[in-house]
Amino acid sequence: MSGDTKWQKSSSSLPQDREVRAGSSLQNVEPDASWIAIDPLQRDPVYPHRRVVDTTEPPSFHDSHYDVILRRQRNRPREGGGLKSTTVPSRFLNLSSEFEFVGWGSFFQFTLDAKERDAGESRVRSARDAKVLGQFTASALAGNAVLGSVFYALPAVVAVSSIYSPISLFIATVTLFLWRPIMAELGSALPITGAPYSYILDVSTKSFALVGAALLLLDYVSTSVVSAATAAAYLSGEVNLPFPSFVGTLIVLALFTFISLSGIKESARLALVSLSFHVGTMIVLMVASAIHWGNIGNDQLRENWVSNQASSTSKVARHIFDGWCLGMLGLTGFECIPAYIARIKPGALPLVFRNLHYPAIVLNTLIMVLVLAIVPLEAILQADNVLSVLAQTSAGRWLRVWTVVDAIIVLCGGVLTGILSACELFEKLTNDRVLPQVFIHPFPFSRAPYVSVLSFAVFSGVIYATTRASLVIMSKMFSLVWLSVMALFPISLLLLKFNRGHLPRTPKTPVSLVILTLVVVPTVFAGNIAIDPITFGYFFVYFVAIVVLFSITQKKAHILRCIYWTYDQYPTLHRWNATKIWASRLMNVITRLRRKPVCILAKTDEISYLMRMILYVRKNEETSFLKIIHFAEEEEGIPSELEVNARILDEAFPEITIDLLIVRNAFDPSNVAALAHRLQIPPSLMFMTCPGSALSYSAADFGTRIIT
Repeated sequence: MSGDTKWQKSSSSLPQDREVRAGSSLQNVEPDASWIAIDPLQRDPVYPHRRVVDTTEPPSFHDSHYDVILRRQRNRPREGGGLKSTTVPSRFLNLSSEFEFVGWGSFFQFTLDAKERDAGESRVRSARDAKVLGQFTASALAGNAVLGSVFYALPAVVAVSSIYSPISLFIATVTLFLWRPIMAELGSALPITGAPYSYILDVSTKSFALVGAALLLLDYVSTSVVSAATAAAYLSGEVNLPFPSFVGTLIVLALFTFISLSGIKESARLALVSLSFHVGTMIVLMVASAIHWGNIGNDQLRENWVSNQASSTSKVARHIFDGWCLGMLGLTGFECIPAYIARIKPGALPLVFRNLHYPAIVLNTLIMVLVLAIVPLEAILQADNVLSVLAQTSAGRWLRVWTVVDAIIVLCGGVLTGILSACELFEKLTNDRVLPQVFIHPFPFSRAPYVSVLSFAVFSGVIYATTRASLVIMSKMFSLVWLSVMALFPISLLLLKFNRGHLPRTPKTPVSLVILTLVVVPTVFAGNIAIDPITFGYFFVYFVAIVVLFSITQKKAHILRCIYWTYDQYPTLHRWNATKIWASRLMNVITRLRRKPVCILAKTDEISYLMRMILYVRKNEETSFLKIIHFAEEEEGIPSELEVNARILDEAFPEITIDLLIVRNAFDPSNVAALAHRLQIPPSLMFMTCPGSALSYSAADFGTRIIT
């Protein structure tokens, strides 16, 4: 590094006004030996100065209060580097210790140059300029999914709730009031992309965060598949297709996979136009249906009610409860809002929730009432395209065609949203070193992440095929997936309150409300399982498969080490050239994976504090290269024991190289981004402790991960 100063001070200097008690071997210490002085507190003011005593006897308990104890560190090359030595042998029988243990860390101090600071300021400015979405444009991105869910929620609810569907849908949509303050508080504390995966990553372990990522991926797949299947159902209800409906679903998925490969991005303005068209269509449909209801009277409503009433109060309650459980489908899309919160202007998030929640209540409940008042229940149960049937009955073919066009536009938008959201999730997982870098490699012609797009398309096709191309099964499974994702928000908030309680945020949700929400989730989840236990089987298999896949990619170096250990147990394999070449390549892959560095940003020299951060890295990241970073503009601001404690920790972890870097700049977001640019480490792999209200910047400004 040009302009860097190697910083490796001697630790052998001792206070001159203290007694030094050491063994006779102290007289024969090598000049290069490195010693740490552990200086106990002086408790007796009568003896402020002590003379040097040369003795081989240990000090008395009384004298030990005043002695300076010398602890010799293991030898390390003065110029840094070198292999750490340990008395513990390697678990690999036929490998040198270089494979198991790494080199000593080094100590540097430097100042960020102008080019690096410019790069950091540019990154911070880009993040700040990305906050362009107001309450309406932000509402539009998720609004098509939220308000478009009426197309596939109504048939599923009517199938189990019958004439009590309006009551069930009203209860289901009102239930979201429990989540709104929870999601608002989380968004205030951690306004970062990728939620709720990113929430869990900042308040808990990486393994738990991968569970959230698996649920999110399954949610995006369900969104795309259900939207595509419903769009195909509406189209097949309008025209005679030369192929079955499931083929139409696959064609829609393939079409939008191709569109995604072309490099198209989500547009807030285009989403707002689409949402406005959809809302206008629904208003026209409700007005036309209300007029038709007024003309025909209540005969159809009365007939539906009388002929399909439940025979007992308990059965009525069961119908309403089952409809409530599946009615949560009418709220799908709300879980996507925090995923792009980093692009929403400060203070607009609660308004986005309001803008979408109230229309969802009115739209789902009122349209369900109109359907039951105009369309015979038998016709409702036989049709997946309920709203086009309502339009035909209320105003004729012109409104039916309009409704079908609206359904196809909105639902196809849902397909595209699922694909693009999954690509963003894959990008975040790649930056966190869960997935390989190939997932963000751009397509040469469009710069689209083609591996992510194609992987998502294949996975969607597999899930749709294994459910026997059943829209009913997919819709019911979608409800389970959505509930599981929504459960991550109250869980994240509880963990945030307990583990990251000092994070500034408003408002603060009562713990009782969070617990109530956590009670509602398993209740509704169990209700969905009771409706169709087979659906839970599909959900469980897909969920476990994704979690296992993510766990394998997260622990890839560990798994490869286990494979090599198995190979190492058979000496015969070491004699064959083919297996020796394979083993050598495997060792190189493992070494390359583990040499990718991560950083911890340390504000103090407390060894317990540093130890907790290192243990987090050891548990959650596959790396053998760790950098302790401390920002200090002046040398007086450097904690006095930071170098010594870093040396101790470097010795305590022979499998990790621990460097200490003193950055002679202020601790602020632009300098942290500049350091990330210098070290070529993503900010998401730079870890820090929970900031409090005294810090003038928010956690999101740094882009780092909070780990303690």
